[in-house]
Amino acid sequence: MNDLLEYTIRRLIQGIFVVIVVTAILFIIMQMMPGDPIQLISSPRVSQEKIDELKELWGLDKPILVQYFYWISNLLRGDFGRSITTGQKVIDLLKSRLPYTLMLSGSALLINYIIAIPLGLLAAYKKDTILDKVLVIITVIFRAIPDFWLGILLIIIFSVSLKLLPVSGYSGLESLVLPLLTMTLPYLASILRLTRSEVLEVIREKHVSTAYAKGLKMKVVLIKHILRNALIPVTVMFFLSFPWLIGGSVIVESIFAWPGMGRLLWKAISTQDFPIVQGIIFIIALLTVTCNTAGDILTAFLDPRIRAEMKGERT
Repeated sequence: MNDLLEYTIRRLIQGIFVVIVVTAILFIIMQMMPGDPIQLISSPRVSQEKIDELKELWGLDKPILVQYFYWISNLLRGDFGRSITTGQKVIDLLKSRLPYTLMLSGSALLINYIIAIPLGLLAAYKKDTILDKVLVIITVIFRAIPDFWLGILLIIIFSVSLKLLPVSGYSGLESLVLPLLTMTLPYLASILRLTRSEVLEVIREKHVSTAYAKGLKMKVVLIKHILRNALIPVTVMFFLSFPWLIGGSVIVESIFAWPGMGRLLWKAISTQDFPIVQGIIFIIALLTVTCNTAGDILTAFLDPRIRAEMKGERT
């Protein structure tokens, strides 16, 4: 237990360092982007004196390091700044958009795992059969389809032609169906193939052969000895996938005019609204580091081989 606690503390410290580095790189890149956000929101008839006054108001006239220091200091107080284009507090914008993004990304992640794990286990159990080959082919096809193309195709079929579902926006749970399918189908292939490969690898291990030799039923061996061990990397991938889905929702939310953070990020990038972009990327970076750390800790907790390695390092 002491080894696991020490490993957890070490990973948390590494995670904090990564967040600091990511925010610094993000801030520098944002400042190096071509164009001027003040010029974008100002009329051509605005005087240079007024533009300089606005830059001073937003702190854009100061050196990059000074701006970064002020930004980090404000973040530690929970202040993400104000939008350059609207003047609203960024934290208020994020609070209003985050629930919709979590609804979409969280639902997609849960549905992926609920469907993909049983299908992956079935494909591995029926290896080299027609069922296995059909599942593999379907997963390859869905994985190869770009999100934007799949989203447009679903809109044409279910909204334009059949008129069954709303085209865009949020007006209830039925508005969630098309964006959810767009995010679920391509990623479903990845989890299914990962589960299949892990199950096939565990099947060849000695403890599985021993379980069969003891006369245990096939169902018991599959669930208790095979799936239990194969799910370790799949479970870790669950944590790693969540921030990836949130970051990848930018395209899907833009296609379906979904009122989440992804669409807000797209608009902010288009208008060079630095405070909003920095706030959203910071949240995604924080989620990524948190989920990666949680995944590593969970792996160390579930996999006795990693705990044995940690004990070996201490000795």
